[in-house]
Amino acid sequence: MPHTIVTDVCEGVADCVAACPVACIHDGPGKNVKGTDWYWIDFATCIDCGICLQVCPVEGAILAEERPELQKIVD
Repeated sequence: MPHTIVTDVCEGVADCVAACPVACIHDGPGKNVKGTDWYWIDFATCIDCGICLQVCPVEGAILAEERPELQKIVD
Protein backbone atom coordinates (compact mmCIF):
# COMPACT_ATOMS: atom_id res chain seq x y z
CA MET A 1 0.00 0.00 0.00
CA PRO A 2 1.41 3.43 -0.90
CA HIS A 3 2.44 6.03 1.63
CA THR A 4 0.65 9.37 2.05
CA ILE A 5 1.97 12.89 2.50
CA VAL A 6 -0.35 14.79 4.82
CA THR A 7 -0.70 18.02 2.85
CA ASP A 8 -1.42 20.26 5.82
CA VAL A 9 1.53 18.89 7.85
CA CYS A 10 4.13 18.92 5.03
CA GLU A 11 6.62 21.77 5.33
CA GLY A 12 8.14 21.50 1.85
CA VAL A 13 11.55 20.25 3.00
CA ALA A 14 11.63 17.91 -0.03
CA ASP A 15 14.17 15.38 1.29
CA CYS A 16 11.63 12.77 0.19
CA VAL A 17 11.72 13.93 -3.43
CA ALA A 18 15.45 13.33 -3.83
CA ALA A 19 15.29 10.01 -1.95
CA CYS A 20 12.39 8.44 -3.85
CA PRO A 21 13.70 5.70 -6.19
CA VAL A 22 10.68 5.85 -8.52
CA ALA A 23 10.10 9.64 -8.63
CA CYS A 24 6.51 9.38 -7.41
CA ILE A 25 6.65 12.51 -5.21
CA HIS A 26 5.63 15.77 -6.84
CA ASP A 27 5.32 19.37 -5.73
CA GLY A 28 1.86 20.78 -5.24
CA PRO A 29 0.74 24.16 -6.49
CA GLY A 30 0.62 27.04 -4.04
CA LYS A 31 0.94 26.77 -0.29
CA ASN A 32 -0.81 24.59 2.30
CA VAL A 33 -2.64 25.81 5.43
CA LYS A 34 0.70 26.30 7.19
CA GLY A 35 1.82 28.61 4.39
CA THR A 36 4.55 26.23 3.21
CA ASP A 37 5.22 24.42 -0.03
CA TRP A 38 3.88 20.87 -0.05
CA TYR A 39 4.35 17.61 -1.91
CA TRP A 40 2.15 14.68 -2.84
CA ILE A 41 2.71 11.00 -3.63
CA ASP A 42 1.34 9.46 -6.81
CA PHE A 43 -0.29 6.33 -5.38
CA ALA A 44 -0.18 4.59 -8.78
CA THR A 45 3.60 4.91 -8.97
CA CYS A 46 4.59 4.45 -5.31
CA ILE A 47 6.28 1.09 -4.60
CA ASP A 48 5.82 1.34 -0.81
CA CYS A 49 9.56 1.26 -0.09
CA GLY A 50 9.28 3.61 2.90
CA ILE A 51 12.35 5.70 2.10
CA CYS A 52 10.29 8.90 2.14
CA LEU A 53 9.10 8.12 5.66
CA GLN A 54 12.68 7.47 6.79
CA VAL A 55 14.15 10.72 5.45
CA CYS A 56 11.36 13.18 6.27
CA PRO A 57 12.33 15.36 9.26
CA VAL A 58 8.75 16.59 9.83
CA GLU A 59 6.91 14.37 12.30
CA GLY A 60 3.56 13.19 10.97
CA ALA A 61 4.07 14.56 7.46
CA ILE A 62 4.19 11.11 5.85
CA LEU A 63 2.02 8.15 6.81
CA ALA A 64 2.78 4.51 6.05
CA GLU A 65 -0.65 3.95 4.53
CA GLU A 66 -2.81 5.25 1.69
CA ARG A 67 -5.01 8.04 3.08
CA PRO A 68 -6.21 10.10 0.08
CA GLU A 69 -8.46 12.23 2.31
CA LEU A 70 -5.32 13.68 3.97
CA GLN A 71 -3.35 14.33 0.79
CA LYS A 72 -4.27 16.78 -1.94
CA ILE A 73 -3.70 15.12 -5.28
CA VAL A 74 -2.81 17.06 -8.38
CA ASP A 75 -3.74 15.55 -11.74
